[in-house]
Amino acid sequence: MSEETSEREALLELLKENIREQRRARRWRLITRGAVLAVVVLVAISLGRLDFAAEEEVGPHTAEVRIDGPIMSDSAASAEQVIRGLERAFEADDVAGVVLRINSPGGSAVHARQIYQEVRRLRDEHEDIPVHAVIEDVGTSGAYYVAAAADRIHVNESSVVGSIGVIMGSFGIGEALEKLGIERRIYTAGEDKAFLDPFAPENEDHVEHVRTMLDDIHGQFIAAVRDGRGEQIDAAGADEERLFSGLIWTGRQSLDKGLADEIGSVRSVARDVIGEEELVDYTARRDFLSQLAERFGTAVGQGVYQSLQSLEYQPR
Repeated sequence: MSEETSEREALLELLKENIREQRRARRWRLITRGAVLAVVVLVAISLGRLDFAAEEEVGPHTAEVRIDGPIMSDSAASAEQVIRGLERAFEADDVAGVVLRINSPGGSAVHARQIYQEVRRLRDEHEDIPVHAVIEDVGTSGAYYVAAAADRIHVNESSVVGSIGVIMGSFGIGEALEKLGIERRIYTAGEDKAFLDPFAPENEDHVEHVRTMLDDIHGQFIAAVRDGRGEQIDAAGADEERLFSGLIWTGRQSLDKGLADEIGSVRSVARDVIGEEELVDYTARRDFLSQLAERFGTAVGQGVYQSLQSLEYQPR
């Protein structure tokens, strides 16, 4: 075989391999696009079904509104989202009662107070529709703030309840900077603009100001709880100083302190208390892209966790 023929065959083989590589790349692009499209379609169908459930005509039923996770802006339990669900629930036909399904450690005092006030307003407008709060795993801090607006509070014996307090965190690393030889430079207009600067020594006037703020918010929290639960707390003879100290209690303990009324679940409350076992979820859903991102993130996190779990220790 001549050298010219050998070069021609080598070049031909190289071209064929290039074509095969392009075909493989195109095939993977199609597979990837198809998979992404399938996920989007499945999630869209799933979300559509979730929203559609609250639109069906089901006759007499118990309305459910979920408060899951932190109560704060841009969360599924933000005031805007929860209030949307509450309004839908109270305005629906054939609603025998509303259940707040709570599983939250709390969060923003502002959002919790807004939800609390809306529950009270809707109760006053719809006196024939009872509102029951059911605390599942956790109903503490701002989540308990919300629960206190209900007619009655139901818990599991092992629920975590309470934390009637307010917290604000900070830190101080001034000495660390000094040891590292780092000079802190900050410029303000207004002598207190660098309020609670973590790089500066504590200022007692600033600390006292923070305590005054926290006491004010705490007082609002206590007043809301007493407004909703005062009779039960007084009847239980609970030590209010400890009750409002920020401590947490089990569901069973919360009954003895007047923080809750009885043991129950969402289904038992719907069936035995409200009298309509049929549950319809009126929880407002976030926009499609937010839910898709959240579900995708959850799926990725679970995949990573499972991958790590499958790793075995290999001694060197």
